[in-house]
Amino acid sequence: MADVRYYGTGRRKHAAARVFLVAGDGKVTVNGRDISEYFGYETLIMTAKEPLVLTETEGKYDIMVTVKGGGFTGQAGAIRHGISRALLQADPDFRGTLKAKGFLTRDARMKERKKYGLKAARRAPQFSKR
Repeated sequence: MADVRYYGTGRRKHAAARVFLVAGDGKVTVNGRDISEYFGYETLIMTAKEPLVLTETEGKYDIMVTVKGGGFTGQAGAIRHGISRALLQADPDFRGTLKAKGFLTRDARMKERKKYGLKAARRAPQFSKR
């Protein structure tokens, strides 16, 4: 019997994560490295694992993640989104729990573009009275 894989795509800012869930003992691998080695910050690891803690499935699945683009925070958010979607495939009963926390919603906040005549998105050039 082939092992069942559940897949979820997660996105946040400019990061995109491909997440695969396989029945296992809770090992999380990000881009071929352990999650604690990849991120280093405990807060980012907690962010990424939030859906597992919420649904009480922390030790039930091995998770393989490929994440590209963005920074560490965006990547952690993308992984969280991907894990949530994959868990939903594994068990549709998790929908209410995950949706209540907002893990199934793609966070639409992006970096605001720079406008002409300004130094940054909203930063205006310094004003000189004289």
